[in-house]
Amino acid sequence: MRRFDLVLPNSLEDCLKILAERGTQAKLVAGGTDLLPQMKNGVLKPAVVVDLSGIARIRQVQNGNGLRIGAAVTARELELSPALRGAYLAIAESAAMVGSLQVRNLATVGGNLCNAAPSADMAPPLVALEAQAVIAGPKGERRVPMADFFTGVRQTVLAPNEMLIELVVPPPGAHSGAQYLRHTPRRELDIAVVGVASQLTMADGRCTKARIALASVAPTPVTPEAIERAATLAIEAARPISDQRGSIEFRKHLVRVLTRRTLTTALARANA
Repeated sequence: MRRFDLVLPNSLEDCLKILAERGTQAKLVAGGTDLLPQMKNGVLKPAVVVDLSGIARIRQVQNGNGLRIGAAVTARELELSPALRGAYLAIAESAAMVGSLQVRNLATVGGNLCNAAPSADMAPPLVALEAQAVIAGPKGERRVPMADFFTGVRQTVLAPNEMLIELVVPPPGAHSGAQYLRHTPRRELDIAVVGVASQLTMADGRCTKARIALASVAPTPVTPEAIERAATLAIEAARPISDQRGSIEFRKHLVRVLTRRTLTTALARANA
């Protein structure tokens, strides 16, 4: 790991000023569980590392007329937060699957998303729940649907002078439920072979809305929009690869199985 400058801004404005000045030379760090290993292995070589620990706004979780999650909130905080119950439980479920307990105490939702790995556990439920990414830059703030946030493997819509500051999740409405499940070769501490988040809204015994988001089977999270033939649609939308964790055929099989399971649980939660 080569030498770099460490900067600790006390405000969002100071952080954006640094990004404007240093651009691609700067990398943001909150928990460091993604950034530091990549720096150690020489994948990333920033000249400046910007520590976000002094910016209070991005470390808050608020539930009122929707859910707001700061980008620097840790996976462990989301796993345990009372605000992430009921219709938002799938987000807590995905946070609980991030690494070990020690990793979850450091890893942040913003880091998990901005790293933009296809296997990111916290992306599918946020996509399924129609969350928006709030992005700050030199021209102010803008919102991007999480379904459009990822542009490819380890690529997002963020410009070098922008940063993700929070996620805004709209109220799912009454009689809504969601679930996130994944399959891994080992029970814990492994990357998802397939991850599926499903979200349903019911009214008068009928499904009025259904969203499914998949991880680890395409370069970006995938969102089929229909409940009928949902498992088949999910398979058709998936573009998995074969690697040491599973073949294309095995991953497609898991998409069908996990889609059925998450839809079943989401329906039960919506009707609870």
